[in-house]
Amino acid sequence: MPATPPDFRRLIRQNPHFFEKTAPLLEKPAPQDHIHWDKLRRLPAPEGLTHAEWWAALKISRLPQMKAVPLLDAADNPFQFMLTDAVTRQLHEIDVGTGWNLAMPDALTNPHTKDQYTIGSLMHEAITSSQLEGAMTTRDVAKEMLRAGRPPRDKSERMILNNYQTMQRIVALKHMALTPDLVFEIHQLVTDDTLDNPAAAGRLRRADEQITVEDDTGEVFHTPPPADSLPARMTAMCAFANGHLPDTFIHPAIRAIILHFWLGYDHPFVDGNGRTARALFYWAMLRQNYSLFEFISISDILRKAPAAYYRAFLYTETDANDLTYFIAHQTEVIQRAIENLHARISRKTSTLKEGESLLRNWDTLNHRQVALITHALRHPGTIYTIEAHQNSHRSAYDTARRDLLSLAELGLLTKGKRGRAMIFRAPPDLTGRITQHQAS
Repeated sequence: MPATPPDFRRLIRQNPHFFEKTAPLLEKPAPQDHIHWDKLRRLPAPEGLTHAEWWAALKISRLPQMKAVPLLDAADNPFQFMLTDAVTRQLHEIDVGTGWNLAMPDALTNPHTKDQYTIGSLMHEAITSSQLEGAMTTRDVAKEMLRAGRPPRDKSERMILNNYQTMQRIVALKHMALTPDLVFEIHQLVTDDTLDNPAAAGRLRRADEQITVEDDTGEVFHTPPPADSLPARMTAMCAFANGHLPDTFIHPAIRAIILHFWLGYDHPFVDGNGRTARALFYWAMLRQNYSLFEFISISDILRKAPAAYYRAFLYTETDANDLTYFIAHQTEVIQRAIENLHARISRKTSTLKEGESLLRNWDTLNHRQVALITHALRHPGTIYTIEAHQNSHRSAYDTARRDLLSLAELGLLTKGKRGRAMIFRAPPDLTGRITQHQAS
């Protein structure tokens, strides 16, 4: 738990020489590194100032740049934020890199490859978002389940399947305005068959279901607003998400980030709040025509540094509802997620070219078969099923079956059985088989 900042207003009242001592700082614009007291108190203070005086001067310099939002805390105090240079720069890069006027990479517009990226990204986000909330299934096992279409075997796999289906639904819902009923539908999808009380899915928590956010030792980090305030808060959240802000403008990406925070702060459900919050963030970004978000996973970044994610919530709540901390964290996460997508496209394009180079003499292979064999070259021993191939390319069952049987006849896959189902395995000497076929 980060240290709570001192009350800078009280310090000013109690120190008659405050403005005289801090004048050199107050005459400058607010620093752009928006540091929290928990970090500032460990740094060397400017000469002649205590850490508390330094902090008070920083807070005063931030005040003119703060913009309030409709989100209120449990005591009806508003949340607010300011735009630092770093956030403004990242917002520009998000607009340029993911907006509706983007010149989309060929891999994401080519009908032969787009579905692979769409499905792969949906799987990636579903898996990592669930892992953030405690799902213990490995990525390989989870992908095998989703591709094969088999039923989940435990709660962790069920969480991942729910998230995958939710992300697919979010893409379809992007043109709809947000309503409480739509939020309940999303929560129902996220939590289906994973709650101790199944009846709690798709409804607000009740007064007798008071919850807190705490760690394994029982230390409480956040106490959400009371249950009787949730209907009104949900209505206000939906109005904000839909852009009903007649007196002010908030950048669409900032609004999506605040929506993410808002549901996390209210914690309106007994469980599944984090997954629902991130799903709403995706809805908001897609609704505002940030089309590349069909292919981006923020949870992958969050999972690698979960403490920074949770700390961004705590910094905001402990420092007088200053959302700048959470916004700055999330714009950086988004930027890194965009970079990851482009790196992934580059890797896959290189791999695909390698595979196509090896397969260039096989004009009879279609793009789905080329994609599978390219994957098999990098993952020898992988087992492929008709259902998994069908799901990976959104093709008909008979089309997927013909693809695999043809590859087996060519000797590029070995055919076998697992129970009653046909399976196809990538042989360890696949490169040699391709080379031999080219030579013949």
